[in-house]
Amino acid sequence: MSVLQSFVDSVRSGAIEVIDLTAPLSSETPILQLPEPFGNTIPFRLEEISHYDDRGPAWYWNDIHTGEHTGTHFDAPVHWVTGRDGQDVSQVPARSLIAPAVVLDFTAEAAKDPDFLLQIDHVKEWERANGPLPDGGWLLYRTGWDARSADQAAFLNADETGPHTPGISVECASWLSTGTPIIGLGVETVGTDAGAAHSFDPAFPCHSFLLGAGKYGLTQLRNLDRLPVTGAVVVAPPLPIVGGSGSPVRVLALVER
Repeated sequence: MSVLQSFVDSVRSGAIEVIDLTAPLSSETPILQLPEPFGNTIPFRLEEISHYDDRGPAWYWNDIHTGEHTGTHFDAPVHWVTGRDGQDVSQVPARSLIAPAVVLDFTAEAAKDPDFLLQIDHVKEWERANGPLPDGGWLLYRTGWDARSADQAAFLNADETGPHTPGISVECASWLSTGTPIIGLGVETVGTDAGAAHSFDPAFPCHSFLLGAGKYGLTQLRNLDRLPVTGAVVVAPPLPIVGGSGSPVRVLALVER
């Protein structure tokens, strides 16, 4: 039996489970809110073209109005100034979109402190218990934040000082970008950086360091609690938008059962 036929049979039989890590995309999907004078993306919206009516009696279709970085989405290196000479989303190699993944679970810490930051020592302690981070794979950072995804206010968790959501320290973001073999970072929050990352030095270090190093981001993931600590494979194909800085994406995880 060929490798591909064995794979298909395993998916059909349930020996390989397919887990959807994607948040449904609708007008209710939380979106990033930047303060003035910065521009903001638009909420997702469908505009009906026809619906089995005079405009098209046998078909239903819509125009889509959305931003590249709305909902569960992929960040390409060119999204950030440090990666301005890097790949746009259409240039990401197809084989990079299927990669191993590990899950680092800091749900308890984020529940106690919404400003919790992952540190280098946290990752090294995880490696001592579970093995090295995957070469060419994803680090998926679980904080339990997906439980808030049905409520824009709770998801952004902002007050007069700004958003308060968990993320990664400046030092850890720098180390992940150059000191580890990962291909990218996946998170449950609205972006790969902490809510307070606008005040860090540099600001938004995950964007600055990881995208600047030619790595990728995945945001607004869910169902990370259904993945093993190691052993999953993530399939994350964005739309190949020429010149695009990112794209909504349907992220799937493959898990052997």
